[in-house]
Amino acid sequence: MPLTLLLRSTLLAALCGLGAVHAQTLPATVPATQTADDSLYQAFGARPGLVRLMDRFMVRLLDDPRMQPFFKDVDQNHVKAQLVAQLCELSGGPCRLNGPDMKKAHSGMDITKSDFNALVEVLQLSMDDQNIPFSVQNRMLARLAPMHREIVNTP
Repeated sequence: MPLTLLLRSTLLAALCGLGAVHAQTLPATVPATQTADDSLYQAFGARPGLVRLMDRFMVRLLDDPRMQPFFKDVDQNHVKAQLVAQLCELSGGPCRLNGPDMKKAHSGMDITKSDFNALVEVLQLSMDDQNIPFSVQNRMLARLAPMHREIVNTP
């Protein structure tokens, strides 16, 4: 495993653990209205940058044998639009995610911690493809990490 991937995996594990510890006090998503700081949103290239990122991310998800079963038979344009809105909102942008909460959206999907980690790995590779700086990636991952509690639903 390359050193960078190993460091990121270690960071992800730490973030997931931190999210689990604080899950009772942190909401699954941080409403953008609670932050006037859109620096993370801007660091991702605002909406056009998030769309480019999710375009690449969806291609990688469908190419990854671990993720393919979850995404091959879904409305990929809808999923991509939801992901853009979610990352936009989490990063302090003006978007609002509409739809069910994470727990309801993923119920019945039998998602394990390994599945969640694989998706994060694909996201990291996609962010690398977009030349998103490591520190910016980590800021987004820190905002996404608490969601694992609502997404992972199978031991």
